[in-house]
Amino acid sequence: MVLRNDYREFDRLTARVFDTATRNAGARLDAYRDGDTFVIDIDLPGVDPAGIDISVDRKVLTVRAERKRAEREGVKYVVAERPTGAVSRQVFLSESLDTDRLEARYENGVLNLSIPVTEKAKPRKFEVAGV
Repeated sequence: MVLRNDYREFDRLTARVFDTATRNAGARLDAYRDGDTFVIDIDLPGVDPAGIDISVDRKVLTVRAERKRAEREGVKYVVAERPTGAVSRQVFLSESLDTDRLEARYENGVLNLSIPVTEKAKPRKFEVAGV
């Protein structure tokens, strides 16, 4: 029964993530649970990793970054379709996540956030004592 509750909680969380107003304007993301870790992968191509700002306030994760176009003297763009400017994304996190142990990595234009599930939220087994 614990597993069923975990899936219900995950469905509720993903519904909140994907139904945000910034869905089409913000950075695209995937969110999933991998064992005892909740993972969020956010596409941030062309962003300097040193300029990525990640914060959690009352279980609201906010990621801010800025895409800049390299300015080169004498260059006039004929086509400039790659988006530039500020990008932000907010995700409402479950109470069952340990945000104090959040880990962030940036590789190949993707910000990977790993957040462990709290011990109290992990499924537990109980033994039945005989009489």
